[in-house]
Amino acid sequence: MGWRAARQSFRRYWQLYLLIVVPLVYFVVFKYVPMTNAVIAFKDYNVVEGIWGSEWVGFKHFSAFFSNPVFWNLVENTFLLSVYFLLAGFPIPIILALALNEVRLRWFKRTVQMVTYAPYFISTVVIVSMVILILSPRIGFMDRAFGFFGVDAPNLLADADYFRHIYVWSDIWQTAGYSAVIYMAALSGIDPSLYEAARVDGATRLQKIIHVDIPGIMPTAIIILILGVGNIMAVGFEKAFLLQNPLNLGTSEIIATYVYKVGLLNADFSQATAVGLFNSLINLLLLIGVNFAAKRISGSGLW
Repeated sequence: MGWRAARQSFRRYWQLYLLIVVPLVYFVVFKYVPMTNAVIAFKDYNVVEGIWGSEWVGFKHFSAFFSNPVFWNLVENTFLLSVYFLLAGFPIPIILALALNEVRLRWFKRTVQMVTYAPYFISTVVIVSMVILILSPRIGFMDRAFGFFGVDAPNLLADADYFRHIYVWSDIWQTAGYSAVIYMAALSGIDPSLYEAARVDGATRLQKIIHVDIPGIMPTAIIILILGVGNIMAVGFEKAFLLQNPLNLGTSEIIATYVYKVGLLNADFSQATAVGLFNSLINLLLLIGVNFAAKRISGSGLW
């Protein structure tokens, strides 16, 4: 009976099934098939012998990574950078969306949306170049500003204590406008009768935001929070690597940059794969745990 229903569904909606084929093939070829090559994390990979012909060594590379003196420093840097970005970057798009939703001047609202959304289209390389030009102690805007008062500009790019602040707030500036669009779409889906009821009850703007807007976008916010926590150990490689220098290496060396250096620069593919697999496993466990907690507390989750 199940096969008969499936055949009838395919005959009736074959155009929709045909649209699914291309993305399905893409994920199979470029996502799932490469996952099988993660087996080199348990082997001493040799280019001549190939992935499946290389010697099996079990958890040798994992043990080497866990006993490496840089292990805890890498985990700490990656975790703190991700948590910092999550705590600082999660509420700002919500606040921006709620504020724009209250704006009645359409031209002002569209202008703010355009100004905050535009940085999202700037590549990471250009963003980092802008940051370097602004914060450079010799030729940057900061040098001009401090020089106006006759004070030498601090070299923030070379100070390990400022790396996380520079990374996080430049990222928030780039992505807050895009993230706010998602919440504004959720706000547009709220039942207008709720606003009318709040107006009849004499609710102020702040009360309307607290009792209507925030509960309306809460399911969307929870899903984005779950995805954010699930990627808490998957900090972007490009910006961290481009902002990295020998003076701030104590806080800028994260798992992603370490994998690049070990895997591509040192050609130790098995060790790099083991580190990447460990990082992915931590993200998976965090995603499952946060989704479970969100389902128990709010009833909303990814599954």
